[in-house]
Amino acid sequence: MVAGGKAYLRGPPGGRVVSGAVIAVVAAMREELAALLAAAHESAGPDRVESETVLGRHLLRTRVAGHDVLLTRSGIGKVAAAATAALLCERVDAVLMVGTAGGLGAGVEPGDVVVARELLQHDVDARPLAPRWVMPDTGAGRFAADARLTGALEAAADDVVARRASGRAPRRHSGLVISGDVFVGTAEASARLRADLPDALAVEMEGAALAQVCAGAGVPFAVARTVSDRADADAHTDFGRFLHDVAAPYAHDLVLAALGRL
Repeated sequence: MVAGGKAYLRGPPGGRVVSGAVIAVVAAMREELAALLAAAHESAGPDRVESETVLGRHLLRTRVAGHDVLLTRSGIGKVAAAATAALLCERVDAVLMVGTAGGLGAGVEPGDVVVARELLQHDVDARPLAPRWVMPDTGAGRFAADARLTGALEAAADDVVARRASGRAPRRHSGLVISGDVFVGTAEASARLRADLPDALAVEMEGAALAQVCAGAGVPFAVARTVSDRADADAHTDFGRFLHDVAAPYAHDLVLAALGRL
């Protein structure tokens, strides 16, 4: 369907993305996009990668897996993610976010992939204006990811974890991902989140803010996170190596596999 001069990801389940749709792929950190950026330059060639800087955000437009794709780094935290999402919603037809998260749910271990079906900001508390975790102006607390994009990411994640199985077999999980402007890196902090939100699978710092902006703009979105730790004292251990060895390759493989299904 085309509305307002833009091609949108709409239609019956199982349908394909309409011609001319542009899909954004965003991550908080440059390292999380490194492998995908390298692949885009290699497959499209440097002459076919267009760059633009808008309000401090560096946007790269190219072709990936047969789709027009806009690649960008949001920066860390909810404000950075929301600002980036607002820019993207004016330029693209759908948004995919990839990156890392700390595991919260039972059995969600380092090396697993969590695909968000819902996202919530765990540090929002406007009581008595609204219930905890609910935005007073919208009445929304949990933001549902787009079913088609999420299904593509789930299928992609199943393929990725199957190919990368070594030692403990990694798993794909789907459900609630929570976001907040705090790095959760102690057992006490993660235990509080599990007590407050027992269905939360993973915690990070951007996804729910991006989800709120995309939902308000009517732009389909989906989020997938590679689990780097259990959101406890070990969360600080060799994170740079995890980014390079696990998160970047996972993001590359997830995005390419998901785009191939759209």
